[in-house]
Amino acid sequence: MSNRTITITLIIFFILLAAGFMGYYFYTTRDIQKTLPVLGMPGHQIDTFTFVNQDGKIITKKDVAGKVYVAEYFFTTCEGMCPKMNDNMVKVYQSFRGNPKFLILSHSVDPKRDTVEAMKAYGRKFDADANQWMFLTGDKKRLYDMARESYLLTTKDDTSHVSIDKDFIHDQRFILVDKTGHIRGQYDGLNKPQLDTLIEDIHLLLQEK
Repeated sequence: MSNRTITITLIIFFILLAAGFMGYYFYTTRDIQKTLPVLGMPGHQIDTFTFVNQDGKIITKKDVAGKVYVAEYFFTTCEGMCPKMNDNMVKVYQSFRGNPKFLILSHSVDPKRDTVEAMKAYGRKFDADANQWMFLTGDKKRLYDMARESYLLTTKDDTSHVSIDKDFIHDQRFILVDKTGHIRGQYDGLNKPQLDTLIEDIHLLLQEK
């Protein structure tokens, strides 16, 4: 056997060996998925709540039990980032529309003006099904306590030290909550790459046991 033949044989051998190792690697790692962290102090979970959606239906923690959902805070008369946030939320909504295991909870930060009727009209702009994309209003203090204590929406310009009448939250984050009420991520609602990541992470949590 000539040197050239030996060389070609060795090259083919190493190519096949490398292909074998690559195949084994992908076979053994195919079921390994990204694992999302659990945010907050150990044991932190979303607290109980009672709000009203755009259909006037009372919504509680029992209605989201066993479901993956995204929470946000906005107000219907906002002319700044809220419309942009909810335009982006439409992409999330459309990605999982009709999936009974997924919800969106959009909480008002201005419940005095965001009545059930106002929320209903606002939801129509996004063709929101109230059974899946819920626009929630209710007691302002409870809404704000949920934002800060449950969804961990504390900011540098936090106004919690003022009276509830003057208190105001304006945050562009989307909060991802798993089936057991744990926070698994916070995403900039105005950032398209983060929006894509959010959709990917929702898929992961829907598959999570």
